Amino acid sequence: MKVAVHGVCLLPFLKLMEQYRSGALALLADPVNWITHFTGYWALFLLLVSLAVTPVRRLHPGLSNLIRFRRMLGLYAFFYATLHLATYVFLFSGYDLPTVVAGVRAGHVETITAEWKVVWPTILDDLKKRRFIQVGLFAWVSLAALAATSPAFMLRWMGGKNWQRLHRLVYVAAIAGCVHYWWLVKTGNRAPLPFTLVLTALLLARVAWWGMKRRALAARSSGSPISA
Repeated sequence: MKVAVHGVCLLPFLKLMEQYRSGALALLADPVNWITHFTGYWALFLLLVSLAVTPVRRLHPGLSNLIRFRRMLGLYAFFYATLHLATYVFLFSGYDLPTVVAGVRAGHVETITAEWKVVWPTILDDLKKRRFIQVGLFAWVSLAALAATSPAFMLRWMGGKNWQRLHRLVYVAAIAGCVHYWWLVKTGNRAPLPFTLVLTALLLARVAWWGMKRRALAARSSGSPISA
């Protein structure tokens, strides 16, 4: 099953590579814009799928094994979010990637930092002026923190409670991702609405589950049965 999930999660990336290999990207009116939306879409989609694992597995005991796919889905969401950010940095901002690649092949590794110094003022200016970039970067940093602490040894090092507190940040990252999408598209574009509705349902499900747990604990401590 894990191999199958890996394969499904890699399908968008393989499609992107095929679009590049076949030259289909070059035929698009704005290939950079297409890549930006494509990678951002799959980052947010997989992030919401990873968040849906916990409420779905609670529906039936037979679904409990779904929990082993949650971390994998979250890491793939971070992978596509990183591609999304890289598209802006290396394609949209004016970073001359072909020149850098040619320079590195020629042994001039310093072209990496030289080109970065050229585009950094533009990136910084965009970050100051465009709020959708600010909230998008916040979402990526949040996912990066979660990805960095996802290995089991980090869980042991941080302790279960601290690890859980940090990883609740995934909901903040998802909210920031939806806000980023809304602020990115033009007024009247409802493309982010399905993501927002799904996230709202997932957040309400979490609140409802939290309320049920509090109610059960209160009833258990008082020794009274839980009323229907």
